Amino acid sequence: MSGLLEPLPQAPLDRWVGLVGPTASGKSAIGLMVAHKVEVEIISVDSALVYRGMDIGTAKPTPRQRAQIPHHLIDLMEPTERYSAARFAADARQLIRDINARGRLPLLVGGTMLYVKALMDGLDAMPSTDPALRDALIAEGRQRGWPALHEDLRRVDPVSADRLQPHDAQRIQRALEVWRQTGQPLSSFHSSPGTSSAGLRPRGLISLEPLDRSWLHERIALRFDYMLGEGFLEEVQALRSRGDLHPDMPSMRSVGYRQAWAALDAGLAGDALRQRVRETGIAATRQLAKRQLTWLRSMKDRCVMDAQDPATADAVVARVASLGERPC
Repeated sequence: MSGLLEPLPQAPLDRWVGLVGPTASGKSAIGLMVAHKVEVEIISVDSALVYRGMDIGTAKPTPRQRAQIPHHLIDLMEPTERYSAARFAADARQLIRDINARGRLPLLVGGTMLYVKALMDGLDAMPSTDPALRDALIAEGRQRGWPALHEDLRRVDPVSADRLQPHDAQRIQRALEVWRQTGQPLSSFHSSPGTSSAGLRPRGLISLEPLDRSWLHERIALRFDYMLGEGFLEEVQALRSRGDLHPDMPSMRSVGYRQAWAALDAGLAGDALRQRVRETGIAATRQLAKRQLTWLRSMKDRCVMDAQDPATADAVVARVASLGERPC
C-alpha cells in the first residue's frame, strides 16, 4: 500500500465512501485499483454476490483478488436463502464500524441501489415476511402468471407497479404480500424518512456513469460473452441439478441466471441454448443498467465521473484518498 490515506486512530467510526454505477461500468476493477493504493477494505453492494456457488454469472472477485484485498459481504449464504436491504444495512453498518476501528476506510462497491438507499436513508418499519402468504402468492404467480399479479398490484399500489417489470416475480410477490398483510401499499412505507433505522451518510458517493449509452451496451455484451466462455451455462446447470432451487427464488431471479434457467426449461441445448441465453441475458442486463441509472439520477449528492474516460480510474483513487479528510 502506498499510504495515500493515513490511518486516523481517533477518527469517527462511521466514515465510508461509495463507488457505484450501472453494471459493466468498471466499478469492481477501479475499486481494486483504489484498494491497492489507499488503505481501504471493500464492502460489496451486490444482491447476487452474497450467494455461494454463483461465481461466473455475478463476475465475483477471484480467490486471488480476495486474498490480496479484504472483501466483505461475499459468499454469505446458500442460494436457497434470502438476503434483504434491511439485513444489508445492518451488516454494512457493523462492518463500517469495524473497518474504521482498524484505521481503514470502508469502500462500498456495487450496483444494488436499493441497498445503497437503505444504508444512506434508513428503513421504515416494514412488515415482516409471512412465509405462508409468500408461498401462496408464489403458487398463484405460477398458476396465473406474474403479469396477471402485476395487474392486481397496479389496482392497489400503482406506484410500486410502475417501477416493477411484469415478470419481476420476487418484487411483485413482496409488494402484494405487504398489501394483503396490512391493507397499505408497499410504496407508503417508502414515502417518509426511515423510522426503524437511521441512515448513515457517506463521506462521498462516487458514481461511474457513461456519457454514451452505446459504450455501456458494448461492454455488457462483451462481458456476457466472456461469462459464457468461462462456463456460465455449466454453472447454471450445476445449480439446477442440486434439486433444492427453483426459478422463483431471489438468487435465481438474478439477471443472467433467470434467463439461463428459462432457456433450459424450454428444452434448448447446444448452440440454440447459448444463443437464446446470450440474447435474453444481454437484453435483461441492459434493462438492469437502465434502472440503475434511473436510481443514480435521483441521488443528487453523488459525484459523477465519466466511466468512459481512461483518466477516471486515477481520479477515483485521488478522490477516495482525499475523502478521508474532507467531504465530496
